[in-house]
Amino acid sequence: MSAPDPEPIYVAVIDDDDSVRRSCRRWLRAAGFAPVEYASAEVFLDDRKQPAFRCLVLDIHLPGISGMELHRRLAEAHVLTPVIYLTANDDPGVQAEALANGCFGFFLKTTAGSLVLESIRRAVGGPSVDAPKPCESESAP
Repeated sequence: MSAPDPEPIYVAVIDDDDSVRRSCRRWLRAAGFAPVEYASAEVFLDDRKQPAFRCLVLDIHLPGISGMELHRRLAEAHVLTPVIYLTANDDPGVQAEALANGCFGFFLKTTAGSLVLESIRRAVGGPSVDAPKPCESESAP
């Protein structure tokens, strides 16, 4: 008799760029995660059938509610799901603000998916190459 299938590890990908969501979906599925895509923070907040997300991958600049504003709102509601920013914004001030707000990781969209995946694995408590880190980014702010 085989072991039951493990519970899926749901990861929300919130980005207004279809190609970024599609790319994230592909590498998350290939790594064994169950991605759920949202084109905006509002669509994410309006989803009443959300699974229990173990990690959120957020763009910073979204139409309407920004990724950082969504992160703040979730924190105020005591939703402590780890947040990893995947953004095109390389402004050191934005990165410093994201890190100060308690994100688990901050990466540019040009970062290799394998590095982002490693951060997601740490965030969800799964197997990783290195010991867990409270927050990481491509470069120091």
